[in-house]
Parts: sequence; C-alpha cells; structure tokens
Amino acid sequence: MPPRRPALAMCLGLAAICTSACTSTRQSNTARTATEQLLIANSIDQSLDKVDFTPLSNASVFVEEKYLDCVDKGYLISSVRHRLLRHGAALVTKPEEAEVILEVRAGAVGTDLSSSFMGMPEITLPGMLSIPEVKLISRDAQKAAAKIGLVAYDAKTKRLLGEGGVSSSFADYTNTFVFGMGPVQHGTLKSEIDTTIVPLPGQTIDPLPAQVAFHSPTPGRHAPEEADVQLSSGDHKSEAGESQVEKASGKR
Repeated sequence: MPPRRPALAMCLGLAAICTSACTSTRQSNTARTATEQLLIANSIDQSLDKVDFTPLSNASVFVEEKYLDCVDKGYLISSVRHRLLRHGAALVTKPEEAEVILEVRAGAVGTDLSSSFMGMPEITLPGMLSIPEVKLISRDAQKAAAKIGLVAYDAKTKRLLGEGGVSSSFADYTNTFVFGMGPVQHGTLKSEIDTTIVPLPGQTIDPLPAQVAFHSPTPGRHAPEEADVQLSSGDHKSEAGESQVEKASGKR
C-alpha cells in the first residue's frame, strides 16, 4: 500500500490555503508611523492629566528642560507649558525672571509591539514539503509608555516646593483579525480618535477655501479693504454681480 503522507500533506496544505486570508503589509512614508506618534502623544497626555498644576497659578514659572531627553520632547514640553497657562501661571523665558522653576524629566517615552495568533504555525515536512501557517485569529497590539517626572523649586532660594514626583501612563492600540478579515480596533488611542475627530453636537466646522485670490492694493492706500484679499470656497457674487474671485483677479 503506497504511503499516504505526501497526499495528506497536500490535502492539509490545500485546506490551509482555502481557509486563510491575506492582508496588505503596513507601510509608512515617514520615519515613524502615525500610529506610533499618536500613541506616544496619547500616553504623554494621560500622564500629564494626572498632575495638578493649580498650586502654580499666579506664579511666574520657568520650565527647565535641560534634563529631559526623550522622543517627542517638543510635544512634551509644549504640553507642560499649555497646562501651566491653563491653570493661571505666567511663563518666563529666563530663570532669573521666575519665581518657580519647574524641572521636567522622562523615565520612559516609547512604544512596544507584540503579535499573537491562534491557529497552526508553518510545518516543514520531509521531502521539501511544508504546510503554510494558518491564522484563525490574530492580534497586533502596540503600546506606548510615558513616565514623566516633575519637580518645582524656588527660583531664589533653590529650595524644594512640595514633593514633586512622577506620573506614568500606558496607551494602547490593538488590531484583531478573524480569518484574515478586519481589523477590529480598540484601545485608548481609538477612544481618543473617536472623541476628537467626530464633531460634537452643535459644533460648526469652517471648511478651508477651495480657491485663493489676491488683489493688489490700490496705489496710495495704506489699509487694505475687504476685497483686497479674498479667500473663497465657491463662486460668491459681489453687489455688482461678479464673483469675488473674478473681482480679485481683475476680470470683468
């Protein structure tokens, strides 16, 4: 009786091909993917949301960043400055002008990626035969961590104000595929995107003009009139019945 292993292998391989699906490879045209950048920004925001900046209200504050070394340093510093302003602090550009110096440091700002699946891994059989990998359910989970330390001290006496401390946070973004179909997305990043991209009830959004027209100022005039620079998203008519774009370009 002839051996049945090659036939069995071929059947299993055919079944795997029939039950599996394909997804396109993820690519990025920038050095870092948008998801990675959004994850880090999300984790930074969550960490700073845990910090109470109220005690620094009405104080002139200098944000010291020379001890900060991390990815997206600019976003982190700008976010700290934004929160100080929201709580009534006055920002200064020189330490000698400040009442309080706020030092910012980062223990960790970065991302990790893990992948897992339920199914059958690729199996290599004798005789140069192999059974392809079959993924019934697969998941790609990307996480970002931010550990931010803050300490404030008196600019004149150099003595500690309060205790300072660290604030840590995780942000995650998970894609789940079932039989190659998906992804089903969830995580803190998706929640943030869902609440920030979709307009709130009653919120109006002004569209950017689809046409741009510039009118040269009339000689002898110092203050430009409204028609000098016209940004138009449509063919709006002036009182004389001509479009603003035609008016701005000198057409009659």
